[in-house]
Amino acid sequence: MTVAIIKESFKSVDTSTLVDRVEANLVELLQQKKLKVGDSIPKELELAETLGVSRTVIREALLRLRMMGLIESKKKKGAVITSPDLFGIMSKSMNPHVLDQKTLKGMFEIRLVLEIGMADFIFERISAEDIRELRKIVSKEPKITDHHLFNIEHEIAFHGKLYEITGNETMKKFQKMLLPVFDYVHKSGLLKKQTHLKTFVSHKGLVDILEKGTPELFRNAMRNHLENHFARIFD
Repeated sequence: MTVAIIKESFKSVDTSTLVDRVEANLVELLQQKKLKVGDSIPKELELAETLGVSRTVIREALLRLRMMGLIESKKKKGAVITSPDLFGIMSKSMNPHVLDQKTLKGMFEIRLVLEIGMADFIFERISAEDIRELRKIVSKEPKITDHHLFNIEHEIAFHGKLYEITGNETMKKFQKMLLPVFDYVHKSGLLKKQTHLKTFVSHKGLVDILEKGTPELFRNAMRNHLENHFARIFD
């Protein structure tokens, strides 16, 4: 998008939405300039002249970009492009008590998909020490975990270790946000109740496969481990 086109987009803008439009156009302008993380952005006066709005409007729009983590102030450089902490931003609104039911159910399903899909990453990066740690975690769980549907402490300890083994920091951060939502949805009655729980692969069974099995076996076992959750969604 050229500067001329950006300016043209302001001709019919209602003043009540001006900052919203400036915010969007600032992002487009910064992309147009191909700025990278660490690059300085143009000064307020230059941006005001380029977009044809007041410096007050520019200042408010830049404040929004700061709050989103897209820019930050640096000594002697002014405002610079940053890599936003996406999960830090998301976590501020990831309160299950204020999310609607459709969003909660969607987040519940995302976790199921992630844990089945990460088998190859785990097998590529798991070590003998990881196996020992997983067995230690399992040893502290009740003996009937193959009949126990969900316990937040057990899930954090065991599944958190699996996410750690993947070596994927993004997934680890995402898991920390998903587990409280998962626990809330499980207890809230949002999903269909299931009167007869099926026996499923326990955490111990998953560790046995991690030690001697294959990614494909682990994927199938994890799907079975999560069977009761899928049943509550589909039945």
